[in-house]
Amino acid sequence: MSAAPPPVMPTYGRLPIALSHGLGCRVWDTEGREYLDALAGIAVNTLGHGHPRLVPALQDQVAKLIHTSNYYQAPLQEKLAAKLVELSGLTNVFFCNSGLEANEGALKIARKFGHQRGFDKPETMVFEGAFHGRSLATLSATANPKIQEGFAPLVPGFVRAPLNDLVKVEALLDAHPQISAIFLETIQGEGGINPARVEFLQGLRRLCDARNLLLMLDEVQCGIGRTGKWFAHQWAGIQPDVMPLAKGLGSGVPVGAIVCGPRAAGVLTAGNHGTTFGGNPLAMRAGVETLAIMEADGLCAHAGAMGERLKAALSEGLAGVAGVKEIRGQGLMLGIELERPCGVLLTRALESRLLISVTAERVVRLLPPLIVSAAEVDDIAARLIPLIKDFCAEASQ
Repeated sequence: MSAAPPPVMPTYGRLPIALSHGLGCRVWDTEGREYLDALAGIAVNTLGHGHPRLVPALQDQVAKLIHTSNYYQAPLQEKLAAKLVELSGLTNVFFCNSGLEANEGALKIARKFGHQRGFDKPETMVFEGAFHGRSLATLSATANPKIQEGFAPLVPGFVRAPLNDLVKVEALLDAHPQISAIFLETIQGEGGINPARVEFLQGLRRLCDARNLLLMLDEVQCGIGRTGKWFAHQWAGIQPDVMPLAKGLGSGVPVGAIVCGPRAAGVLTAGNHGTTFGGNPLAMRAGVETLAIMEADGLCAHAGAMGERLKAALSEGLAGVAGVKEIRGQGLMLGIELERPCGVLLTRALESRLLISVTAERVVRLLPPLIVSAAEVDDIAARLIPLIKDFCAEASQ
């Protein structure tokens, strides 16, 4: 008789610790061991853990209303939407629960926009190295074959282009006249911390304007102040037509959003899209408070400064180390690309009481909370640099 399967589906390769509680940029496991958090729940815990202004606000909201449904007026939705419109310069917002849902909604907008233009089979341009989610549509837009394996047939309607190659993009647009939208992460996260260059983003904006296409920028991981501006595309001085958000928007409470500019703002109408949990009072209060605290404490500028400090420390500490290919990223979204797969560093970092991530097999990813202090940045570098040096030295033995 075979053993019963575990009650939780085995969809994750979990590390051998369970976290109990946290404060600021520190967390503790159930055995009482303290860790420095350089991952922030994968760019989610914007304000760290147990923030003294966020916690009482959420407690207050839990005691009032957690959920009502979207049958009724939603003042907190209006408040958060107005703030996102103000910060982005865009037009309106749809609230959902996650980055996947925000990206799925963006793809629906692209399809409907194409049909409104008279296309019978609208297509969306996506990019090599992309990760947009694990639903059937978003994994079809994603570039990772491992994520797609076992889920064929994939959703049709995607044309894939190389990142940062404007000449190739234009050639593909000419070859696929039913492309209605260009969809990319401003900085690829799961793909290895690969930024879209400023001139590339500006060129995409010009192409979309000239051809009446939607420019859709996935800022699920790189948005909400992580790069030193509210949204990563603002470094290029452009605005998208559609901007999916999530992760850091609620500081740990699930919140997703699709922010649209004038070209896309009226595409979805009553009955086209919806959600049961999206925009619930608890999530909206989390978003309102997160943005208010970030603004009051100047956390965008702080993230930029701490990111420069961390990148400089890593660059100095790893200079000339054989096996280190590149340190890249912006603000507190940094990747260290090594010459060989480095998943073993996850457990080695735990032994040094440091939480990190490895993505695209060879890239150490750092996404600390935006409240991280200069001393904590130095501590992250001090713990991580010896681990990478030792790992790289093993390759030559």
